[in-house]
Amino acid sequence: MNSRFPADAATEKRTSWLPMVAIAMGQAQMSWNINALPVSIGGISAEFGTAPTTVVTAIVAFSLGVAGFTMFGAKLGQKFGPLRVFRWMTAVFLAAMVIMTASPSPAVMIAAQALAGLASAAIIPSLVVLTAHHYKGRQQATALGMLGAVQAIATVVAFFLAGVVGTYFGWRYSFGLLIPFSIGVLLLSRHLTPVAKMPGVRIDRLGVMLAAAAVTLISLGFNNLGDWGLLLAERSAPVSVLGLSPALVMIICGVVGVQLFIAWTQSRLAAGQTPLLALVVIESPQDRAAVVSMMAISVLGKAITFMIPLYIQIVQGRTSLQTAVAMIPYQLAVLAAAVLVVRLYGQLTPRQIARSAFAVVTVGTLMLAVIVRYEWSDVSVVLGLMLVGLGQGALATLLFNVLVTSAPTEFAGDVGALRGTVSNLAGAVGTAVAGALVIGILSANIQRALIDNPTIPSALISKVDLDNVRFVSNDRLLDMMSRTTATSEQMDAALEINADARVRALKVTFLLLTCLGLLAFVPAGRLPDYKPDEVPG
Repeated sequence: MNSRFPADAATEKRTSWLPMVAIAMGQAQMSWNINALPVSIGGISAEFGTAPTTVVTAIVAFSLGVAGFTMFGAKLGQKFGPLRVFRWMTAVFLAAMVIMTASPSPAVMIAAQALAGLASAAIIPSLVVLTAHHYKGRQQATALGMLGAVQAIATVVAFFLAGVVGTYFGWRYSFGLLIPFSIGVLLLSRHLTPVAKMPGVRIDRLGVMLAAAAVTLISLGFNNLGDWGLLLAERSAPVSVLGLSPALVMIICGVVGVQLFIAWTQSRLAAGQTPLLALVVIESPQDRAAVVSMMAISVLGKAITFMIPLYIQIVQGRTSLQTAVAMIPYQLAVLAAAVLVVRLYGQLTPRQIARSAFAVVTVGTLMLAVIVRYEWSDVSVVLGLMLVGLGQGALATLLFNVLVTSAPTEFAGDVGALRGTVSNLAGAVGTAVAGALVIGILSANIQRALIDNPTIPSALISKVDLDNVRFVSNDRLLDMMSRTTATSEQMDAALEINADARVRALKVTFLLLTCLGLLAFVPAGRLPDYKPDEVPG
């Protein structure tokens, strides 16, 4: 590692925290936007008359924009200056929120989120560069922790305010609040000092196309696994590739695209040209372990923040505010861990912290898999969610710090680009996989229950499409069956089957997430094992 805390931290020159306010608000606007979407799932679905998966598409659109173009955004910052790019892209983000607030259709809403994602792709690496530019040593470690904490704080605030505003005024106002907020970011950015441009930076256009194509293919592939088929193409698939699911083919092509991108980047380095991503930020096994660990916790975190609002709003028919209240303990745990984990840097190594954090996450998801029922207010359920949040918050701050402090300062933008790409790609995959798993398991459970239940005849099953039902509330299911000749006994049987299948689907999905937490112990064990006085900052 190339950076350590100075022997005498007291002699460090301290910088005003005012620039950090502008940086933190730049982070907060993005976190607010993406976390307000799950809370608004009920309102958006009701207003547009679309399935909840429409909101999933909007989340994926934002994540795709970030993941596919963050490396390009980092190079824009190097070419034109990170402060200038930060201001430009904040203005674009502001425009996206105006479109989001006024969107007349799901398509426009999704387009607005895609535009916000593209703007965020340039904002994220700029924030990292500006943080590294304004703060050094222990103050930098604190600033990086604050950046992670702000993300968690914005998530908590977004969940609560979006819940309140969405319940009493409508989901549009949740995003409308971001308009004056982004204006405030632009005004406060005058307290930031410019960072010198890197001379001779040229945009690797082929690298941009390869990275964007790879990320897009992987994200869209995972997002459509449930509808198009896991292995073989389903009837709903738009095309069939030798009988294989186009979703699977897209994922394979995306992985190949990643390999092509790496090969192309290495060839540019060998030719003395500027690559899209400086591979020095992932050249060591420890750096790569941090990246893999970041992917794992991002997948897990996004899966949970998607599943729980879906279940509470669509299955239980609760309001946005009730959803927010149910999620606040989890989000507060993320926040607390993101802030407090910095204090452990002097006592424990990154390897020890990461292993402990993944252990806490695993215990939390296992608790949820075992005890979750219909209510989210149970103490045991809240405790399980808080354990997951504690591990997630600690890992988010720790892994980011490991990557930033291990790379030369001039490559801070590349680290920010890597973080944005990895976390958002993993987030898109986590959301998509969680949706596919929950719905797929739900469908399988219902099909099996219908076979074993003679009360509901096949004619009624086909009329209501019970064997292909998605996550719906009991009221919605009753409304569907009331339009048929179903008797009260048959309705009661269908409700019982649906309720049992939903809980089972949720339990199995949490169990699979537990397995992911266990697998993450492998990369966590390869993180740096510093001595306490050598922990980078």
